[in-house]
Amino acid sequence: MFRPFLDSLRRHGVPASLREYLDLLAGLQAGLSDWTPDGFYHLARTTLVKNEAHLDRFDRAFAETFSGMDDLPIEALIDEVAIPRDWLEKLAEKILTPEERAAVHGPGSFDALMRRLRERLAEQKGRHQGGSKWIGTAGTSPFGAYGYNPEGVRIGQNESRHRRAVKVWDKREFRDFDDSVELGTRNIKVALKRLRQWARHGAAEELDLPGTIRASAEHGYIDVQTRPERHNAVKVLLFLDAGGSMDEHSRLVDELFSAARAEFKHLEHFYFHNCVYEGVWRDNYRRWTDSTPTWDLLHRFGRDYKAIFVGDAAMSPYEIAIPGGANEHWNPESGEVWLRRLRETWPDHVWLNPVPQDEWGRTRSIAMIRDIFDGRMQPLTLDGLTQAMRVLG
Repeated sequence: MFRPFLDSLRRHGVPASLREYLDLLAGLQAGLSDWTPDGFYHLARTTLVKNEAHLDRFDRAFAETFSGMDDLPIEALIDEVAIPRDWLEKLAEKILTPEERAAVHGPGSFDALMRRLRERLAEQKGRHQGGSKWIGTAGTSPFGAYGYNPEGVRIGQNESRHRRAVKVWDKREFRDFDDSVELGTRNIKVALKRLRQWARHGAAEELDLPGTIRASAEHGYIDVQTRPERHNAVKVLLFLDAGGSMDEHSRLVDELFSAARAEFKHLEHFYFHNCVYEGVWRDNYRRWTDSTPTWDLLHRFGRDYKAIFVGDAAMSPYEIAIPGGANEHWNPESGEVWLRRLRETWPDHVWLNPVPQDEWGRTRSIAMIRDIFDGRMQPLTLDGLTQAMRVLG
């Protein structure tokens, strides 16, 4: 990982050998640098420089390679740092009363949270349990698993318990929604039928019975007439939240997805996690390897498409408001910026929320999404779908 540094040293005239480079890596593995920039500088200089005449050259090469090290973004830490598994092993679980939870305070801001995480990664040496500071388990620290904190980074925990995490360290897997579900009721299909623009185009493959009768009567023999199939010409973009908090609504969303597949001939669907950012995907099992840049969608699908967003809008406000606030990755631009771009590109849009409408006031992020969508949020109920189709129509 330090090959560019070795190349830079050689360009500046420092005769660093491969043996000396391997000595540097061995020193790092043994922890001789204390995992600080200053510690690494002194370790590297000790192992790679054998002549005092080369110290200035070493400093120039070091500055060239590691300029801005102190400003290293948190996503680089997430990509490179491996937290020992035993730090996060569940040996106990913290269960607090409502009064005890109210007494626990978060870092106060996203920047403060990320700064504190960097400090813990640099300082922590072993496993911690039940504390309020270190990366560990069963405590009130913002970092770790099986504890409680109103604003934290969840690390090493299979699923959400309190829905308070600002970021999730671990790679997570979500399932695709099923478009073949047999609907328990016809309500969703009935509501979607309100959004129709009938058209006939394409190959003439459907039997035109009235035309056949008329032509046969005129010609005196059976003259079979065909016509293009009649179908709903409405074009729909369906954006589905695949986050863990949607699990309890999966049956309802499956029914909606299945009904939409049956109703709309021109339907494109994409998944997102909590909020739409710079990338979306069609297959949750390949979302890390086969995502679609959101810019591509903005350029590919015209303003005649109707955009439907389905999600509970339950997330940290940071995920909407600021760059870097996304739950599982580092987003260069805020979720609000992307949502407003989508709204402007497709003027006919609506957000469907499976959370009961009388509970919307309990979550700050739902109010933020409603504001971004100018109130175009409807509950995922029969009445809500009916109103949504009127908005889109």
